[in-house]
Amino acid sequence: MSAVQSQSTGRVGWVDVAKGVCIVFVVMMHSTLGVEKALGDEGFMGLVVAFAKPFRMPDFFLISGLFLGLVINRPWRLYLDRKVVHFAYFYALWLTIQFAFKAPEMWIEAGPGPTLGHYLISYVEPFGTLWFIYLLPIFFVVTRLLVTVPKWIVFLAAAVLNAAPVMTGWLVIDEFAARYVFFFAGFAAAPLIFRAASWVQAHRLAGFAVLAGWAVLNGVLVFAPVPVALAPWGERLSDLPLIGLGLGFAGALAIIFSASLLATSAGPVTRFLRHAGENSIVVYLAFFLPMAVTRMALIRLMPELGAGWISVLVTAVATVSPLILLWMISKSGHGWFLFRRPGWAILAEPPARGRLARA
Repeated sequence: MSAVQSQSTGRVGWVDVAKGVCIVFVVMMHSTLGVEKALGDEGFMGLVVAFAKPFRMPDFFLISGLFLGLVINRPWRLYLDRKVVHFAYFYALWLTIQFAFKAPEMWIEAGPGPTLGHYLISYVEPFGTLWFIYLLPIFFVVTRLLVTVPKWIVFLAAAVLNAAPVMTGWLVIDEFAARYVFFFAGFAAAPLIFRAASWVQAHRLAGFAVLAGWAVLNGVLVFAPVPVALAPWGERLSDLPLIGLGLGFAGALAIIFSASLLATSAGPVTRFLRHAGENSIVVYLAFFLPMAVTRMALIRLMPELGAGWISVLVTAVATVSPLILLWMISKSGHGWFLFRRPGWAILAEPPARGRLARA
């Protein structure tokens, strides 16, 4: 995105492109694993998913923390409205929508009591693909509470949590331990990250060289098996605690570099990734249904395509369909509650907006 576009829209071009890359990788993972499980076979897309595993979610969380410094000192009521209530609304809404599709099968297999219990427990144990927006408000609140603690202490503690074998079985605790270090790094190191993005745009050849070296290193560590003595820690070298932490940050930086280089162009791929990044929450919330429907249809009608190509098609449809739905809503004016909080769900307004409304 050009400087003029960035100023006129209030957005940073490479950030949207990076978010677009991240959301495509997330949809790709769920689509590919679902196809391979249904077919009982692995395809070439499984290799791409494995390659992206070390950095797919770390980059998403790191970018989610980038702009927190601009709002972290807001009044608590406004902060909680934007950083907790906002995500709680979408979690409750889309949990109910997703559950409506899955409940009939649960009802038949287990009965009404366990089905209702599963729905209610999903407010404690995140449901399906929605765990990301369940965890974000926790990160926002914890970071606000720790804002007076020296950043290096918080970062060190978060890195120790990442490296420690935290496996309680409760997804919230386990994922907090594994992911918070990346979110906090996005908040604490935001100026350095933006300078790195500017550097790679000014030194394109050096940036491509760095990306090439990272791709080789990431590939080697992802696909190389661990020595027998370290087998309890994981199957691949990338699973080892400190290596995994390093690959998470290296991969996040690689996505930032790639997005910064792409953002200087105006090609169709860049435009699509930017649009997907601008509406990443739309894609994240709504991709599950087109993914499931497309997977079932292709496996039934064209199984000869194989797991690899079916995964490609499912990923494409699942990524694009929510954006089409958003376009339909924008044209009709109906259905905005799916992706925008209605007035009754907004508990606080910025002071200037409140004064303007009263006037």
